[in-house]
Amino acid sequence: MDPDRVLEGLDPEQTQAARALRGPVCILAGAGTGKTRAITHRIAHAVASGVVSEQQILAVTFTARAAGEMRGRLRALGAPRVQARTFHAAALRQLSFFWPQVIGGEKPTLIDSKIQAVARAAHSVGVQPDRTGLRDLASEIEWAKVTQVRPTDYEGVVAKASRQVPLPAGEIARVFEAYEELRRERNLLDFESMLELTAGMITEYPAIAQRVREQYRYFVVDEFQDVNPLQKLLLDAWLGDRDDLCVVGDPSQTIYSFAGATPAYLTGFAARYPHATVVELVRDYRSTPQVVRVANHVISQAGGTTSAGHLTLRAQRPDGPDPVYQEYDDEPAEATGVARKIGVLMEEGVSAGEIAVLVRTNAQSAAYEQALTDQGVPFTVRGTTRFFERPEIKQAVHLLRGARHEAAGEDPAPLISTVRQLLGQIGLTDTAPEGRQARERWESLTALAQLAEDMAARPHPEGGRVTMNDLVEELEVRISTEHAPGFEGVTIASLHAAKGLEWDAVFLVGITEGMMPIIYAETDEEVEEERRLFYVGVTRAREHLSMSWSLSRSPGGRKTRKPSRFLDGLRPASPSTSARRAERRRGGAARCRVCGAALTDAAARKLGRCLDCPSSYDEALLERLRDWRRTVSQEQKVPAYVIFTDATLQAIAEQEPSAVPQLAAVSGVGPAKLDRYGEAVLALVAGADPADVIEGRDAPDDAEENVTG
Repeated sequence: MDPDRVLEGLDPEQTQAARALRGPVCILAGAGTGKTRAITHRIAHAVASGVVSEQQILAVTFTARAAGEMRGRLRALGAPRVQARTFHAAALRQLSFFWPQVIGGEKPTLIDSKIQAVARAAHSVGVQPDRTGLRDLASEIEWAKVTQVRPTDYEGVVAKASRQVPLPAGEIARVFEAYEELRRERNLLDFESMLELTAGMITEYPAIAQRVREQYRYFVVDEFQDVNPLQKLLLDAWLGDRDDLCVVGDPSQTIYSFAGATPAYLTGFAARYPHATVVELVRDYRSTPQVVRVANHVISQAGGTTSAGHLTLRAQRPDGPDPVYQEYDDEPAEATGVARKIGVLMEEGVSAGEIAVLVRTNAQSAAYEQALTDQGVPFTVRGTTRFFERPEIKQAVHLLRGARHEAAGEDPAPLISTVRQLLGQIGLTDTAPEGRQARERWESLTALAQLAEDMAARPHPEGGRVTMNDLVEELEVRISTEHAPGFEGVTIASLHAAKGLEWDAVFLVGITEGMMPIIYAETDEEVEEERRLFYVGVTRAREHLSMSWSLSRSPGGRKTRKPSRFLDGLRPASPSTSARRAERRRGGAARCRVCGAALTDAAARKLGRCLDCPSSYDEALLERLRDWRRTVSQEQKVPAYVIFTDATLQAIAEQEPSAVPQLAAVSGVGPAKLDRYGEAVLALVAGADPADVIEGRDAPDDAEENVTG
């Protein structure tokens, strides 16, 4: 390769990054600024310049899709032997290789999900969470492990950090310890232990450290703002005392702090390496100026660490349509309205595959699935299962491989009809079936059929027509690079799942207070993370951006919802951001609602008033709440404080919340408890009798309106 030719087509900042061949290098890359292009050209330039050999480079990404994309680009640039892997894939490869000489014996079984093991561990210590509680427990254990918190230290750490937890911290600590014991007894390995073992192996065995560090001398880490302490521990083990490290990221896209990720490693990189080269990429090639203006406005209103580290994007594309802000009476009307707008866009020539509906929570998806179905619009719900690991895809690839061998040496039948016939044996039909699981299976098989159609429509490089052998060879390459074929339909995805993707048209829906920011984002830091998540959603759009919200949950419900504060200064007739900021400075959750004094005591913050200020709670309401809690705790066989503490009940009685967002704002009412008990509590506040609430009898009309509104 000619080193200079590798740099052709890069903009000045990308060129600067690519020419910084020796570390440490920090590339601050805004959304849509071509960071993957910059780092792959930097790697190829280093190889072409003789700085490092391909085999000595390890490029680390956070998703298998991103790793596959990077490998594909590096192949095209003449560097096919560069290793581009996720942290977990790289760790598993090294751990598997060195396991016989370091530990010996039978290798552990890698588990994809902790849920089953956590359920057994919880049962063994007398904790009986429901399905939602199990997921919360598994997530909390993952957080503890990636932040290097041990079971014996868990209670103290969460108390010191004032971390909201789904169950009493003591119970979580017991389940955590039982889970670790169970995992060791059954020789199970979770993803966190895999990283920890690999880092420990390199740290404790000098011979292994030497081999690993001789193999990898040149490191690139993408999405560095999402690195957690455990991943940083492994990265430091790989590096040793060297500094040939290039990190790439954007503090404004930090959206996984709840899972232990921290942008501090990115924002503090220059302080750790004072001689580092720092390059900012701000030319946005993805979005129109209209979309970029929205993105810049959203992030410019940030506070805390986000305000100091955000990049101001500069649009490079021509003008496009203005963003759309739309208010609806209720959620069904919003879903129907969005589906109709999507239909109009498709009539205007925007393909379904270039349209996305982005939601804050997965629970919002169902309404849009139904609305798109009613409009006859194809769609896919983006999940977390890797395409080629899905059972139906494994089965389909097996069938196609078999068909290739059967057709060897014969005049093959037309590819499209053969593929559809084979896939029809395992569930591919002309129209989508009912039911989410059946539909997801159908979408996967349809994506394979569409890949065959796309290949058949292209000219064969050697003339003639595309055969089954060509299709299987294409699949083999895609499996090795984890490059999944696309499904030609509208994408419905959560904002978190949309990270790293882009579409011509993006619909951000349900943008209300309580949903964006989410109801359980109570601290300033949590609200700022919600702002960054919204920013990620905005920057997914290339040309068409629509933001909508509804005033009530159901038709005829009370219209008590408010548009998100993140729309302030953007949507028509919205209050000014400066006025909202001034209001927050004057008051906020940390001030007494009676005298206005700052609240420093935890009990006072929970009550929302100074402990010596007069209380104004409804004694009858407090008694109803206590009666209800007593019965529920007896039925569930748990202590009463597990349902709600006395302080939380008193705070509810004092504040008398009349709707879900108000109840969620009460300290001590976390998301799990809101989901489990919110409807009952609001009914009690509205005057319902505890016995009626527990027996599931109809609440008073006012209570129903408060819950749904």
